[in-house]
Amino acid sequence: MIRKAKEKDIESILALTKACANAMIVNNIYQWNEHYPNKIAFETDLKHGELFVLEIKGSIIGTIVISTTMDVEYQSIKWLTSNKNNIYIHRLAVHPDFQGKGYAQQLMNYAKQFAITNRYASIRLDTFSKNKRNQKFYELRGYKRLGDIYFPKQSEYPFHCYELVL
Repeated sequence: MIRKAKEKDIESILALTKACANAMIVNNIYQWNEHYPNKIAFETDLKHGELFVLEIKGSIIGTIVISTTMDVEYQSIKWLTSNKNNIYIHRLAVHPDFQGKGYAQQLMNYAKQFAITNRYASIRLDTFSKNKRNQKFYELRGYKRLGDIYFPKQSEYPFHCYELVL
């Protein structure tokens, strides 16, 4: 079941994203670290009503942020649609023990349905340039790669920006 997160979920979400970060590091993908994602980011997402969790049998196994706020880093990208009516996906994560079972797809389908229901023009996101698995995941779903941005506290390597026009 996908639902809006609650304050009591924050620690579970942090444990989940830490497990994901550790799994990526084992595969030489240095996308997440001690700076990101962090508790402050998730608390802000929660405050804005943009944090969602995927819960199975009482355990949180996935999370996604569906935001209407464009990060400053995204301003340099030549998007396919105007910057007026879009949603932004951040911090999509599925616990490593549950990856490869379609749960990330469920979270993205939820976000897409949210965007369609609320008449947004597109869905925008970024993914790490060294995370080929994520790039393929988004490209198979029709997302178009548009350009690169940098998050210096996360990596010296770029993050690819994608957009799906609805």
